[in-house]
This record gives sequence, structure tokens and C-alpha cells, in this order.
Amino acid sequence: MRQAAGRIEILGVPLDRVTLKQAASKVEEMLESGGTKVIVTPNAEIIMAAQKDIRLRRAIMLADLSLPDGIGVVIASRILEEPLPERVAGFDLMMEMLKIADRRQLSVYLLGGKPGVAEESAAGIKAKFPGVRIAGTHHGYFDLSQQDKVVDEINGLKPHFIFVGMGAPRQEVFMVNNKDKIRGGIMMGVGGSLDVLAGRVSRAPQWMQRLGFEWFYRLVQEPSRIKRMVALPLFLLKVLGVRGRR
Repeated sequence: MRQAAGRIEILGVPLDRVTLKQAASKVEEMLESGGTKVIVTPNAEIIMAAQKDIRLRRAIMLADLSLPDGIGVVIASRILEEPLPERVAGFDLMMEMLKIADRRQLSVYLLGGKPGVAEESAAGIKAKFPGVRIAGTHHGYFDLSQQDKVVDEINGLKPHFIFVGMGAPRQEVFMVNNKDKIRGGIMMGVGGSLDVLAGRVSRAPQWMQRLGFEWFYRLVQEPSRIKRMVALPLFLLKVLGVRGRR
């Protein structure tokens, strides 16, 4: 696939070569251009899953902005000699988007998490960003038969930002499949960020984030993630194999 300017490809998955500051500027541009936009944040685990899940790979390829959310992805880009400038964590871009919404008094819709999480997240957002307007909230535990109802609700509320925290691949597939149905707004997959904003989960200390060890902090918090962490060394081995064939 021919890549757009400023994009690279890792194991067939496109990623935009931008910093956090540049990503926030692109969000401002999206607001000005109008229409419905989709932002995804692939990490090593998601890129590995996309090797087998065609729906997930298609969703990432069709997104308007694809950001490297993981130090492993940045390391892989260096191995392939197409270095990404930095890791752009989805949570960090979400915070930048909330700053924009706070400054411009824009509205947001929170979709995802267990029942009650989106509402708690909304309260956390209002406490930190009083200028943000909460258009609405909805938990992520709905099935395909209820999807159109959720889309209709979003359309009726007309939010500027729609944060979708349902985990991969469900959030990516939901956003892309409904991009033509949702009339305006920037949708972004935010994984477990709603749990963080709700105060149910804490992020790693800043020093661990800077050193790229946030994954280890999350593993200590949730030991059950060990099976998912296996994807990182397998991902880097696969990237090294690609490098070796060049």
C-alpha cells in the first residue's frame, strides 16, 4: 500500500510520524475541516492482532490519524530505519483534546467501560476541565442489535469529540463501521482511559512513562496481563525478520 506523506508502515499497519504536539494540531485542523474523523492508537499488541484480524487492520488503515501508543512501536520503527519521533499515548492525546474542548467550550461524548464508568469519568473531566460540555455517556456493554440506538443518540447530541473506550478491536471496528452514520465529530479509541479518568485505575508515574516502562507498571497492577505482554517480544522478533529480508 502506498503511504501518505508523513506515514510509515509496520507489519502492514500504517502509523503517522507525528509528535504529541503535532497530533493535537491535527485535531484542531480536523475540527476546522468538519466531517466525521477517526483516530486510532495502535500499540505492539494491536499491530500483532491486526496480522490475523482483517477487520482490525482495515479499521486502522481507514483511520484519519494512526498514532504509535507504545514504546515497542517506536523501537520497531528505529529497527526498520523509519524512526517515529516519539510515542504518542492515547491518554495523552485525549488530555490535549480535553484542553482544546475546555478552551473552546466544546462538547464530548463518552462511550465505553462498565456501567457507571463513563458517568464517573465525566465527573472527573468536569472537575479538571470545567469548560468542557458533557454531551452524554453510555457504557460499552451493548450488543450489535443496540448499536444503531447508540449511534442515533450520538447524532441527536452532536458532540464535537466522541471518546470510545471499548478496547481493541471492538472500538476500532465500531468507529470505522459507523463513520458514515455518525454526522460529524472526531471519534477516538481510548481503551481503558475512561477507567483512569473515573479514578478506578491509576497511570504509571511520569518517570516510568518517560522511560517507556508504563507497560511494566500496568503488569504489576494487573498480573493477568502477562499473557498479552508476550505479544511485545514476538512483535519485535517479527520486525527483525522484516528488517533481515530487506
